Amino acid sequence: MNTLKKLLAGTALLLGSVVAMAQQAPIKIGSVLSVTGPAAFLGDPQLKTFQLYVDDINAKGGVLGRKLQFIHYDDGSDANKANAFAKRLIEDDKVDIILGGSNTGSTMSMVPLVEKAQIPFVSFAGAVVVVEPVKKWVFKTPQTDRMAAEKVFEDMKKKGYTKVALLSETSGFGQSGKKESEAMAAKYGITFVANETYGAKDTDISPQLTKIRNTPGVQAVFVFGFGQGPAIVTKNYRQLGINLPLYHAHGVASDEFLKLAGAAAEGVRLPSPAQLVPELLPANDPQKPIVTAYERAYKAKYNTDVSTFGGYAYDGLMLAVDAMKRAGTTDKAKVRDAIEATKGLVLTSGTFNMSPTDHMGLDLSAFRMLEVKGGKWVFAQ
Repeated sequence: MNTLKKLLAGTALLLGSVVAMAQQAPIKIGSVLSVTGPAAFLGDPQLKTFQLYVDDINAKGGVLGRKLQFIHYDDGSDANKANAFAKRLIEDDKVDIILGGSNTGSTMSMVPLVEKAQIPFVSFAGAVVVVEPVKKWVFKTPQTDRMAAEKVFEDMKKKGYTKVALLSETSGFGQSGKKESEAMAAKYGITFVANETYGAKDTDISPQLTKIRNTPGVQAVFVFGFGQGPAIVTKNYRQLGINLPLYHAHGVASDEFLKLAGAAAEGVRLPSPAQLVPELLPANDPQKPIVTAYERAYKAKYNTDVSTFGGYAYDGLMLAVDAMKRAGTTDKAKVRDAIEATKGLVLTSGTFNMSPTDHMGLDLSAFRMLEVKGGKWVFAQ
């Protein structure tokens, strides 16, 4: 009898030790980001944001009494590498959640892996295909390309522009944006009288813009791309003396675009999260304290301007942390369920209200229409 009691006591002690060790083990946050390559415009501020806020969270005691361990890989803006790194995060690193990729191509290469492994995945890519159709384990923080098109078309309709030229990038984001723009145009009374594309690595888009310039009846031009390409488009646009209103999608919503495009950006209009203009938000705007605090912390750490792309990473991390706290565990299924049940969470991209049929949780109010005036972003009039 004494032997049995000792055995049971030893087993209980061992189980207690295992539980204690599990509670003390770090929570593994995995990430695949495009820190280099054509999409570094997106991935670099996302990596910086993670490094800033993981350290901050750990300094404040971590999550559920456990430290966060940030494990990241740079896919070099290559979707094939993103797939390989996602596999490594799942099989070798055994992470609790994956945040990223930076762009649509990288994200979609990872989706089959996370769905099969049944691990929560929050993407920072813009294309609607990330969350439509709904995928059980996949969520996203940026507004969709469809929403960007709608916001731009709303503005065009107010201005009376009905004949528009569309210029889209051949990237995953650009082509999804092209598809969504074509699908939504008629709703706003818009007809595309010119429809051109350019490559993400093109250094001169003058031939396509010349075709647009020579198309009869064009009233405005809408560019759908991200990274450096849209800045080249904007410079070529001015060099060719095109005086039509120029719109971009939210793929260039950052101060970096202003630096790359320079004076050519004057007058450009685009939809953007509030993160670009925290100082312009009214005091009662629920996003003002969030975007202001993020801007201050980021600038204090890196002495450089924030971008909406870094904001997407901040939102992804905070969605994950919030879900783990509400779930009271890092159990993957329970964290997934908690993310899907997110309601009224105000972050840099807007107020998130997820549901089983909506794994983004943002509406058009999450976009602000901005314009470049005097080299700065202002609310469009």
